Amino acid sequence: FPLGRLMRKTSIDEIPQFINVLKGEMSLVGPRPHLPAHDEKFADISSSYYVRTFVKPGITGLAQVKGFRGETKTRNQVRNRTRWDLIYLEMWSPAMDIWIVIRTALQVLRPPKGAA
Repeated sequence: FPLGRLMRKTSIDEIPQFINVLKGEMSLVGPRPHLPAHDEKFADISSSYYVRTFVKPGITGLAQVKGFRGETKTRNQVRNRTRWDLIYLEMWSPAMDIWIVIRTALQVLRPPKGAA
């Protein structure tokens, strides 16, 4: 559906997750959660996968601003997303969270490629 694609492309569909942040179930910034059905499969691909679950999941994260957004389809994508999530956990600081929020906002507000 065109409306659904537009909502996904502009990340408008993420807005309800702010309720989870307000309830304390998620953070604004942190490793993006995957579907629980994928956790075991992804852990088989990346032995460090479950380390990323030691903190609350986030609406956005370092992996997303590094280009790993959307569906995780390949083994290489699992490894790269996990790698960036672990780098985030190792280097976490309030300044890094601010940088990630700014980068996320710029990515969402940037016009799509090919737009006039």
